[in-house]
Amino acid sequence: MNGQRWCVLIPCLNERLRIAAVIESVLQHHADIIVVDDGSDDGTADIVADYPVTLLRHPERRGKGEALRSGFAEALRQGHAGVLTMDGDGQHLASDIPRIHAAARTWPQALVIGARLLDRQQQPLLRRLANRLADWGISWVCARRVIDTQSGQRWYPQPALALKDLPVEDFAFESAILIAACRELGLEVIAVPIASRYQHDFRDSHFHPGRDALKIARSTAMQLRQYGDIIGSYLKSRRLKPVIWNGSTEV
Repeated sequence: MNGQRWCVLIPCLNERLRIAAVIESVLQHHADIIVVDDGSDDGTADIVADYPVTLLRHPERRGKGEALRSGFAEALRQGHAGVLTMDGDGQHLASDIPRIHAAARTWPQALVIGARLLDRQQQPLLRRLANRLADWGISWVCARRVIDTQSGQRWYPQPALALKDLPVEDFAFESAILIAACRELGLEVIAVPIASRYQHDFRDSHFHPGRDALKIARSTAMQLRQYGDIIGSYLKSRRLKPVIWNGSTEV
């Protein structure tokens, strides 16, 4: 990992008000940037075009899963050894990049999640409960404990990028690739604590609680049947402690 190229991938949809600040904050860390504009109609792409980044554009909205696939394919084409994903609405801070990247260097064969473990009181109660339920189910299929399976700020090592062709769409893609990275590639999952950020003037989420949660649940259940060992996977998910990395220490 040391000395190898990596990039920050920012999928976005109608982020005209935020995208410039997000890009400028990432550029301060001297990272290569790939922005995937998923069919924005508010001028987002015109703003991005003014910055020294790789800009990919979908002519119409295809969903977050397809935006990530496009970005992963471009990262592989450019020869990057890893990708750090961030949302374009400003909820993920570039100031967390150094710690996530440091964890990736320490654990080169791991998928690293920026886990929203700090300032959790900011997270709405229903969202917190829904995330806990998702963590329980997805950890079961991963056959290991995973913290904050719904976080979009993640480090994907190069082997995980090659899983981009999983047959799932939209927000379910992030859960499916996490599971496949554990079950097919045997990757470890490392949590790096970041803050929960909800008390700000963010735009309404593109995540639809009913529709997208159902897609994630259906996809997760299909993968559980696909990989089998249902009881064994559950027991492992309860027995193995999650790895939480904060600087030089593990928890």
